[in-house]
Amino acid sequence: MSTGQFADRAPEASQLTAYDESHLTAYLRLLDADDDGADWRETAAAILGVDAAAEPQRAKTMHDSHLARARWMTEVGYAHLLGCDRPLRR
Repeated sequence: MSTGQFADRAPEASQLTAYDESHLTAYLRLLDADDDGADWRETAAAILGVDAAAEPQRAKTMHDSHLARARWMTEVGYAHLLGCDRPLRR
């Protein structure tokens, strides 16, 4: 991993990972920032600790990857936290 505690790309596994469990707060912050319409560059710096001005492509990849994983957590991953094999039906 680089940039402190964040990998350049979030996991793409179909199961919850230790990385996911250790980054749940960051995932929630990314979702909140996205819902609030925050600029991805500011979000990448504030949450992921990567400077978009210095490393624009890396920052964008990190932001998009972690935001996608955060969305996966709201659709599928949460079920693993609850001890379910698959998401609950709505």
